[in-house]
Amino acid sequence: MAGYRSASSSSAAGAGGAAVFAMRVLLLLTLLPLALAAFAFALQWRGGMRDPTGTVWPADTQRFPGMENSPLGSSSSSTGGRGSYFAVSSASASSAAADCAEILGRSASSHGISLYRGWSFDTDTAITPKICITGSTSASLHQILPWLYYHKVIGVSHFILFVEGEAAKPAVTSVLESIRGVKIIYRTKELKEQQDRSRIWNETWLSGFFYKPCNYELFVKQSLNMEMAIVMAREAGMDWIIHLDTDELIHPAGAREYSLRRLLLDVPDNVDMVIFPNYESSVERDDIKDPFTEVSMFKKNYDHLPKDTYFGLYKEATRGNPNYFLTYGNGKSAARVQEHMRPNGAHRWHNYMKSPKYDARYLILWSFSFLLVFSSQVQVNSGEMFLLNYLAICYLFSCSEIKLEEAAILHYTYTKFSDLTSRRDRCGCKPTKEDVKRCFILEFDRLAFIIASTATEQEMRNWYREHVVWTDKDTNLKLLRKGVLTRIYAPMAIIRGLKESGIFIDAVTSAKAHPKANIGLENNESIHTKVTASQTTTLKEGGNDNSQATARKILEMIDVQEEAMPPMSPPGFLELMESALS
Repeated sequence: MAGYRSASSSSAAGAGGAAVFAMRVLLLLTLLPLALAAFAFALQWRGGMRDPTGTVWPADTQRFPGMENSPLGSSSSSTGGRGSYFAVSSASASSAAADCAEILGRSASSHGISLYRGWSFDTDTAITPKICITGSTSASLHQILPWLYYHKVIGVSHFILFVEGEAAKPAVTSVLESIRGVKIIYRTKELKEQQDRSRIWNETWLSGFFYKPCNYELFVKQSLNMEMAIVMAREAGMDWIIHLDTDELIHPAGAREYSLRRLLLDVPDNVDMVIFPNYESSVERDDIKDPFTEVSMFKKNYDHLPKDTYFGLYKEATRGNPNYFLTYGNGKSAARVQEHMRPNGAHRWHNYMKSPKYDARYLILWSFSFLLVFSSQVQVNSGEMFLLNYLAICYLFSCSEIKLEEAAILHYTYTKFSDLTSRRDRCGCKPTKEDVKRCFILEFDRLAFIIASTATEQEMRNWYREHVVWTDKDTNLKLLRKGVLTRIYAPMAIIRGLKESGIFIDAVTSAKAHPKANIGLENNESIHTKVTASQTTTLKEGGNDNSQATARKILEMIDVQEEAMPPMSPPGFLELMESALS
């Protein structure tokens, strides 16, 4: 009995020691996130680290390869990046924020007199935030001008356009260069050489797209151009940067006024990236000539639909095509301009060394949870405690981004019958199922290329009407009532108003009447050197080799080098089932 009692007492003592140890571990796991939260809150309360978006970057804009013929005299060079194109010349700056309803109301009462007549897009008025759009284009002036001025109307102040093909012709660039806030970068031999030395080629996140033709090549080119645009946006004092193609329009729904500037102004300070889900154009005729003024029906994104609606009407919305959307469905994004940025493909942005962002409201929530856990009224087991701490740590160190619930990117894809042949003419791939995989990322693009390369014109038109054009009015009405399709008229009204006011014609005639002299480069420093320096400036404590090596090691540790986000189709049944089971 004595031996039994001794063994029992020793085992009880061991169990008690293990319980004490477990409680200490749980206490540590609880106090650690709380301490981090308190520290982050203290930093935020005292002002925290310097916010690079609030700093006015140097006004002397650098010049890069390909900008030989691009005018550098913009509002940013003369006013520190505070130019505005959203002011009415006959009213004060405060009247520039009139909402869409008021503007369209004035238009309706004018009996045909354009609402944009008398507008001044070149007035230097301080506005915030300052928004920059960058893009790579080979489109014609007929497409670029409406796209550009529409975004000026909704609050974009600067455009960084990388041009080639039709867009690089003198007749086009002379007009674009005459518009304040537009910077044109030509795809010259020098620019290619500089981009060949970009750090991107030595990293892994984009390597899956290297050395492939057509759409893969375009994806890499866009990423390299975006890298350069980041540096230019910082130097111009921009607050936000967005990568957009010239067949896409931003639809700032959900803001207090029809303004991208107002939409981004309402974004919380701790959010660094805003994701715009995209809507896809749904044309109702096969003879569209001007998509921006003739297309009003769009298919909503998966993110803006109830799941039961999306899957319940998936077959009718897909219409026999490979996916819910013809092309991509993962939207585009706007990012705050700050240090250490890089593109993450054409759809997203990334930061090499991102400081954690913290919402002070979470401190209150976490403190309340902490008190509940250690009160006598609540019993929490070790598994629940671990999960609570894990969620807290994930929150503290997660990337700060939001996805908008109403605003969207309107993607005008395959809106014209000629879009079939234009894609065919851009790529030299063989029209076989295997070879097109080398050229195109998305399945519908592959099918369209094969049809355009092998069918007669009549067969192509029949295929286009069957797979792209929405000719069944009953189906259209059903999907409109269910919310899968939607009508959006604001961009159409704005662009029609701009056209009627003669702004596009004025831009062309003004460029012809006042041609600008070519401006040479003042600084031929490598864009690779600029970008690398801008991304590692804050890491360097000195100019010696050791500090540079340390900076590289830190970057390697912090940047996980995940693959770039490619254009992706909306989710289907199989994808969601696989993700649910994994």
